[in-house]
Amino acid sequence: CPAPALLCGLLAAVAAVAEGGRALPQLSDDIPFRVNWPGTELSLPTTGVLYKEDNYIIMTTVDKEKYKCLLPLIASGNEEEEKDYKGPTPGELLEPLFKQSSCSYRIESYWTYEVCHGKHIRQYHEEKETGQKINIQEYYLGNMIMKNPLSEPGIPTKNIEGQMTPYYPVEMGNGTPCSLRQNLPRSSTVMYICHPEAKHEILSVAEVTTCEYEVVILTPLLCNHPKYRFRASPVNDIFCQSLPGSPLKPHNLEQLEKQQEMLKMPFRRVKEEEMPSTKEEKFSSIHKPVAVGSHQLLTVGTTHISKLTDEQLIKEFLSGSYCFHGGVGWWKYEFCYGKYVHQYHEDKESGKTSVVVGTWSKEEHIEWSRKNAARTFYLREDGTQTVRMVSHFYGNGDVCDLTDKPRQVTVKLKCKESDSPHAVTIYMLEPHSCQYILGVESPVICKILDTADEYGLLSVPS
Repeated sequence: CPAPALLCGLLAAVAAVAEGGRALPQLSDDIPFRVNWPGTELSLPTTGVLYKEDNYIIMTTVDKEKYKCLLPLIASGNEEEEKDYKGPTPGELLEPLFKQSSCSYRIESYWTYEVCHGKHIRQYHEEKETGQKINIQEYYLGNMIMKNPLSEPGIPTKNIEGQMTPYYPVEMGNGTPCSLRQNLPRSSTVMYICHPEAKHEILSVAEVTTCEYEVVILTPLLCNHPKYRFRASPVNDIFCQSLPGSPLKPHNLEQLEKQQEMLKMPFRRVKEEEMPSTKEEKFSSIHKPVAVGSHQLLTVGTTHISKLTDEQLIKEFLSGSYCFHGGVGWWKYEFCYGKYVHQYHEDKESGKTSVVVGTWSKEEHIEWSRKNAARTFYLREDGTQTVRMVSHFYGNGDVCDLTDKPRQVTVKLKCKESDSPHAVTIYMLEPHSCQYILGVESPVICKILDTADEYGLLSVPS
């Protein structure tokens, strides 16, 4: 076979040859392999994956080059431990967490998620205003009705960061009624997975179907059970030694690797020489990682502004020539201060679909601000007040099919500190049909809020 096909043949051989001649299960993407060409001097690793001298195959290339390839023993070394385990069930291991009445939290751009283990799951948002009570918008995604049985009929798995991971499910029902499902109660499955360095963090919250959720919790408590134990996915090395009369590495393979390197070189030079200009590189989507052990939590819907000074950025933003973009999923949002709010979707085949959510009219906003709070204040420890958020009204959007009235949106510009001084988080809510709230949060906004007049209108800081 040609050199690249040799590698495919090796992997096929791994599936067919195993310890003691026993066939291994079919290959999957969860088991990574790497082919090494060590030459005559070979020192096998003493830790990790095991090797036996008689566990090899002879491979021959189309050029009659021959190699003795030593295969790893990838059968699980924990099978006996799992078979002999007589310790606590996963439900019993998690019992201390339920008895402690402890809660875990995950803060996203608008919603905060609260998992009180063994009790409830809550999704909420708080609005604090000086001199007024705290307004809370909340939904219960599930309440504990009855404890799961402590038996183990089967262990389900979930793909967590590319690795099929066993989890222990806890079902929670009887949540807040869901209007989109004839007022049926919301429900959730809480998936507890082992992570030795975790502290019961919420890894993710996902709405898998309308008003039904999956919540993944990282906990060290399950790691005492061998069937739920955290396992890294090591790369399994295959060592191929050349036999007499053959080169250290197949000739065709070496040629192929050289061609690939040559193809990469001009591409690198183009990237360095043709960097986009400041105006062209206004926005780049980022996902900021927050480490939890070796896992990553991702915040989404954040835009990063690059290569503009704060002074220039603020002037262009307040003039409406610099627009903020954001949103995740199907719809994205474009907000141009003092101009409009658009909701759009881009598709390669059908192009761009755009909806005008609201347009700016200073007179309409001032009329709106006479009936609504245009500014929200924050009380400092020294007793002084500073503007925390301003709200602006954008009306006269596209006519809504449900109400036969123009769409309208309240834009809430909020100061939000961040490790990145130019991060902008944008989210949109629809509390009533075709009446929206667009949240825009950024450290950039912190620099201009104190310039807001009684109507919440902003100006360039002096």
